Amino acid sequence: MIRHIVTFRLSAESAEKRAEQAAWAGEQLTSLVPLIPQIIALSIVHDVRLEAGNADFALIADYADQAALDAYQVHPDHVRVSSSIKPLVATRLAVDFEV
Repeated sequence: MIRHIVTFRLSAESAEKRAEQAAWAGEQLTSLVPLIPQIIALSIVHDVRLEAGNADFALIADYADQAALDAYQVHPDHVRVSSSIKPLVATRLAVDFEV
């Protein structure tokens, strides 16, 4: 199984605006679960410290294998959602590993 973790730091100036945007983006990403069969599990976590330098939120998702993750990446619904989130993002980092 492949675990895919993506952290997002949003570009809004205020912590309140970033929290609002993170909640919206998390809802958009969670909406993909019933649309993309390759997703085994997907959760969104939000930073509770809201400290400068921390990511605002992260996506944690599991896929059967690398081929399933690759299919997720190019799935039209993922492309649509990631395109809607991209303008809000200052920094995105990902790590994929076997579990």
